[in-house]
Amino acid sequence: MKKILVANRGEIALRVMRSCREMGIQTVAIYSEADRFSPHVKFADEAVCVGPSPSNQSYLKGDRIIEICKELGVDGIHPGYGFLSENADFARAVARAGIIFIGPSPEAMEIMGDKLSSKAAVKKYKIPLVPGSEGAIDNVPQALKVGKEIGFPIIIKASAGGGGKGMRIVEKADEFEENLKRAVSEAESAFGDGSVFLEKYLRISKHIEIQVLCDTHGNYLYLFERECSIQRRHQKVIEEAPSSVLTPELRKKMGEHAANVARSCNYTGAGTVEFIYADGEYYFLEMNTRLQVEHPVTEMVTGVDLVKEQIKIARGEAISFQQEGLAINGHAIEVRVYAEDPANNFLPDIGTLQVYKKPTGPGVRVDDGFEEGMSIPIYYDPMIAKLVVHGQNRADAIAKMKKAIDEYRIIGVETTLDFCQFVLAHEEFTSGRFNTGFVKDHFKPEYLTAPVSKEFEEIAAIIAAVALQQKENELINAAAADKKFSPWKSRLIE
Repeated sequence: MKKILVANRGEIALRVMRSCREMGIQTVAIYSEADRFSPHVKFADEAVCVGPSPSNQSYLKGDRIIEICKELGVDGIHPGYGFLSENADFARAVARAGIIFIGPSPEAMEIMGDKLSSKAAVKKYKIPLVPGSEGAIDNVPQALKVGKEIGFPIIIKASAGGGGKGMRIVEKADEFEENLKRAVSEAESAFGDGSVFLEKYLRISKHIEIQVLCDTHGNYLYLFERECSIQRRHQKVIEEAPSSVLTPELRKKMGEHAANVARSCNYTGAGTVEFIYADGEYYFLEMNTRLQVEHPVTEMVTGVDLVKEQIKIARGEAISFQQEGLAINGHAIEVRVYAEDPANNFLPDIGTLQVYKKPTGPGVRVDDGFEEGMSIPIYYDPMIAKLVVHGQNRADAIAKMKKAIDEYRIIGVETTLDFCQFVLAHEEFTSGRFNTGFVKDHFKPEYLTAPVSKEFEEIAAIIAAVALQQKENELINAAAADKKFSPWKSRLIE
């Protein structure tokens, strides 16, 4: 492959393009009108506007993306995550167009994209499953009967999709019918499929996932685990590798089971197998047939560039290392920097990055897709960046992350940075005892809202205004001095 189109935006598009550039591969960016001045557009060798700002008119327009590939002589498409990354129909269309889809086969996506079919596929490998319904629930009386047999609390899950949509926790029988209707409605709205099923809800549990890498030569490797138990609305906020609770023996056992999950659908490329862990036992949850948001922590502790490996596998190459050659080096933590207000139920806080200064230093990595002066679009996920650190051990990584968060400067929107700092300092987290109920059990919005004097607010507003004015003046001066003044340089002063 000599030219790859990245069918995505923001930080993941940039991250993929950097690995492509290191491999000597040209890149093509696509962008919506909202992303016209985004860093990933400037970084790519070529860039094409794919449509208006809403994703269903731009980043989800598979036919248009394929047309662009044909026009520009693109050899392969990397889908990143989200958007079309797990769309089997798109992957098939890409293959029919004679273009390489850098990911698994459409068949593997379909098997693992449906939680019920994925469970059926892995059964022959005797992988532990959470007690639950055998298939989709068709009616309320049947569902309630199954729920009582499983025992409350239970969780209702959409068969298709993820991200916490179509998911409801039910504590007791008299709350069941209403929650079932809501779950079905959410699933139909989000995925076009209202199928739901039931599982026993393991209240005191951890969310542990295993990174797998598989090629077309029969190699199924696992690159150890990531712990992703710090979540809000069933979505991850802090991830780390390795987990503080796994023994070497359990790590090996879970890794081998994860590899077998990949075998069950003839998987190729990079993927993630997710497990629920409770009291020394673990249960298969699902498989994500794409690169994960939190993949950098695995790269930090293994030294493997997962994007480069994806591309090599898509080219038909065998993985160049064996399971025995992999080892965990130190400890890595990732925090997701969202434009959200944790003090207001983590609701999105859209605005302009009036001040945006990233932390730097040994063992500090920032994957982002924004620059100072840019606005956070309302059309997409409000993640600004992923802040990742690597330390000699877990305590060292926690200390390094706390320092990096202190050095991160963002003015203009509320972010999850203060919340992440709260988590890192909490004894439940530092001890490793935390579980997926951390936010519910230990966090209250008032922890982040100390009273602020009127004088302080006025000073903060002046500082932000001065910083933005200084940036504008710098750009104006640069424009006056540059005979080849580019529209890129004007994006902050329009």
